[in-house]
Amino acid sequence: MMSANYISTLMLSSSLRYSITNNQAALSKASTEATTGRFADVGLELGATTGGDVTLRADLNFADQLVDTNGLVAGRLDVTQDRITQLSSTATDFLKDLIAARSTDGGGRIILPPASSNLQDLIGALNISYNGSYLFSGINTQNQPITAYTAGSASKNQVDADFLAAFGFSQSSASVSSITPAQMQTFLNTSFDAEFASPAWNTNWSSATDQVMQSRISTTEIADTSVSANQIGFRKLAEAYTMMADLGNANLNQSTFQVVVDKAIGLVGSAITDLAALGGSVGTVQQRITTATDKLKTQKDILNNQIVGMEQVDPAEASTRVNALQTQIQTALALTSQLQKISLVNYL
Repeated sequence: MMSANYISTLMLSSSLRYSITNNQAALSKASTEATTGRFADVGLELGATTGGDVTLRADLNFADQLVDTNGLVAGRLDVTQDRITQLSSTATDFLKDLIAARSTDGGGRIILPPASSNLQDLIGALNISYNGSYLFSGINTQNQPITAYTAGSASKNQVDADFLAAFGFSQSSASVSSITPAQMQTFLNTSFDAEFASPAWNTNWSSATDQVMQSRISTTEIADTSVSANQIGFRKLAEAYTMMADLGNANLNQSTFQVVVDKAIGLVGSAITDLAALGGSVGTVQQRITTATDKLKTQKDILNNQIVGMEQVDPAEASTRVNALQTQIQTALALTSQLQKISLVNYL
């Protein structure tokens, strides 16, 4: 027995709308893949191997972060190295001035301007900041490491107090000329030396920490990536400049003045050696960072190639799918338009 099957325009329209919706979703996916060259839904396509892809991407992101961090660290160390070089050059010139002034009449007055200027330059160099962080503050990067040596400062007040306690008068007193070489030598080697050693240095001069910044420069390396203002070379320069700028040298008798100069010569010469060693240490870290960054970039290339191998789609094939889906959608839309024109009203 034969039966009649009824096909309504509503059923046909619904079927076409469903087809259009599915094809539009597939078109969006195919367009994304044709544009990016990778699966639109990596997890769906890779299935059980998705974990490996996630691990590779995590390793790539970590390497990326290390490269970026190394760039910032390298910038900080470049500025740090420049300041160390500058301070060493200034100290070398000052050493020549000291030797010249030692046997010169009025040497105390001659050496005073460069000593005062160099002390301020030293403090300024150690207080330099980079990207909002003080380079020579150790891990205390938000605080300026060295206090100014000016009237009323803790460092200046303590030097004045030590001088008064040792000799019974201030540096500006005419009585300074009565200080004997032995008295000055004792003062320099005891209370004055102590001002540039711990704990006085950390109390009156520096808020920097001895502990310096450390940074991970590769997946396996951590390096010291800053320098503390508490380094001995900086302290020696501060002591030498201070003694030549603020111990009343212009009024000292010649033999006592020579005691001060000899002490300063020893300090500056030793500081130059210390700064050379410090600059060498910084240079070593700079080279390590350069080497580590080069290796990280190579590692990134390898990881990226592995990720591309897992996620890559054939752009030509994706483009073909895009064209086919666009054709199907256009056809379905045209059929839908034709169905919408069919109405019983036209036949009544």
